[in-house]
Amino acid sequence: MRIVVINHVTLDGVMQGPGRRDEDTRDGFTHGGWAAARGGDEAVTRAWGRRLAASSGYLMGRRTYQDVLAHWNTQDSPFRDALNNAPKYVASNTLTQPLPWPRSTLLTGDIPAAIAELKRTPGHDLHIMGSGVLIQSLAPLGLIDEYLLCVHPLVLGTGHRLFTNGFAPTTLDLADAAPTATGVIIASYRPRT
Repeated sequence: MRIVVINHVTLDGVMQGPGRRDEDTRDGFTHGGWAAARGGDEAVTRAWGRRLAASSGYLMGRRTYQDVLAHWNTQDSPFRDALNNAPKYVASNTLTQPLPWPRSTLLTGDIPAAIAELKRTPGHDLHIMGSGVLIQSLAPLGLIDEYLLCVHPLVLGTGHRLFTNGFAPTTLDLADAAPTATGVIIASYRPRT
C-alpha cells in the first residue's frame, strides 16, 4: 500500500481547522472553517471522492481520530457511513483498546515500523487526513508516497502548518495539478527518490 496525505492547506501552509469554526482551536486559533467558507467546490469534492473511493482505509493520529469520530458520527451524512465502514489505523501511544469506532486498529510502540509493515501489505492507498504530527514524523523516514493538496488562495498568517519549521528538507515532484472555479488548486506531489 501507499501512504497518501490528502489535506486542505492555505498558501502559507496552514492546515489547522479547515472544515468548521470549532474544529481545532488549539493555541487560540480563531480562523476555523476557512476551507468551508469558500462554499462547496465540486471539483475538490470529485477529486477527494475519486481518491477515497479507491482507498484501503485511513491512517490517523490520535487527535484527528477522536475529532473525526466525535464530529461525523453526529452528522446525518453518507460520509459518516463511509468512515464507519472503512478500515482505520490509529497511531497513538496514549489510546488503549478497544477503540470506540468500528474497524479501528490501534498502532502503538514503534509507529513508523508499524506503518512500514502496513505499506508492505497488498491494497490500495491509505489516506492521511489532518494528522499533522503524524505526517511530520513519517515524512523524514520516507514513509509518505504522495501529497494530494487542495491549496486555497488564502493566507492566514497563523495556525498549525503542514510543513513546520524544522521539517526535513524534501524535494517534491508535481504529478498533477488543476485549478478549480473557486481558485483552489488541486495538486498532487510525490517525494523525489
